[in-house]
Amino acid sequence: MQKPLQVPIPTPAELEALENLYRTTRDVRLRTRAQIVLLAAEQRMTAPAIAKIVRETDQTVRNWLKRYLAEGIEGLKDRPMPAGPCKVTKEYEQQLLFVVRQRPRSLGQPYSMWTLQRLADYMALETGIRTSYETVRQVLKAGEIVLSRPQHKISSPDPEYLVKKRRLKMQEMV
Repeated sequence: MQKPLQVPIPTPAELEALENLYRTTRDVRLRTRAQIVLLAAEQRMTAPAIAKIVRETDQTVRNWLKRYLAEGIEGLKDRPMPAGPCKVTKEYEQQLLFVVRQRPRSLGQPYSMWTLQRLADYMALETGIRTSYETVRQVLKAGEIVLSRPQHKISSPDPEYLVKKRRLKMQEMV
């Protein structure tokens, strides 16, 4: 059995900061961590008792209490996670901006309009760099390009199409 962690009674300023964090944060995980410390400090509850209330393991409660004791209220926040290396290079960005300005059919694609997903797929084939459509959107946005939703138009190869269409509209109005 582990020795109970003794959390010292917080000063009024610490207590106010914890309560403020508990009441105002929108981050559920941060709120739970503040609740863990408040229960340990104010109610003098043990880790197993707190664990039942917050639906965490005893060890998780102990870990957060230890981090609070070591780092204070800042220790309750998530640490920044290191991101992987950026896949998108300047060359990729330049090629994407060039490609989006071309008609897909002129590049041998079976469609007439670009979508973010189609651009991501095409660029993956051309460069070997697979990115999400959201990454493609961000690169386009940085290049001041926004893809609009395709507008579907009904047309016909019939040279008399527009005349017939106008005639139909006129008949509908009458």
